[in-house]
Amino acid sequence: MAATAGSGWPRTNSVSHANQHQHEHINVEKTTNLYPLTNYTFGTKEALVEKDLSVPARFQRLRDEFQELGMRRTAEAVLIVHEHGLPHILLLQLGTSFFKLPGGECNPGEDWADALKRLLTYTLGRTDAQVDWTVDELISTWWRPNFEAPQYPYIPAHITKPKESKRMYLVQLPEKALFAVPRNYKLVAAPLFELYDNASCYGPVIASLPSALSRFNFVYA
Repeated sequence: MAATAGSGWPRTNSVSHANQHQHEHINVEKTTNLYPLTNYTFGTKEALVEKDLSVPARFQRLRDEFQELGMRRTAEAVLIVHEHGLPHILLLQLGTSFFKLPGGECNPGEDWADALKRLLTYTLGRTDAQVDWTVDELISTWWRPNFEAPQYPYIPAHITKPKESKRMYLVQLPEKALFAVPRNYKLVAAPLFELYDNASCYGPVIASLPSALSRFNFVYA
């Protein structure tokens, strides 16, 4: 049987050329500059006063505020530097085994990016040197469905009113900066490869960052 025009594989009709032309304009890779850890100076400042003295107290406050304000919105910053040619994430360490990203709770009606800049200044800013926080891109969103510890990168099917929405943003650091770390915290630079699949140490949110950041092309300045 003779093949009809346009049959066979691959087909090279006008539709495929149009799709190819369209795909050429799709950019799924994001480029971001990383600067050496040694470019940054870390001083200390007064300890941050914790709102909650225990884990049960934290969830009780979440429950109380939910009745009045609705879902809590939390914004956190992914700050990346490089050391020995490898990307490192800046984390706040409290005690010996608790790590978190810099950030915190948004005020009611506050823009996500504005809230994150305010929180970064409050947590790591100095009075004698202002940091230009550039909130670059949303990396991922996690949800807390109940007044409990578990969080998920999706809203479970049976949940209609999640209790907290947490957004992680990539924040582009300037080439050089001065930071002040609260005395009750340590600021550690964790290698990106160490976070991968390491929820037992860093928790599921931070452990997901290597996958979430895989679409970024890091330029080591």
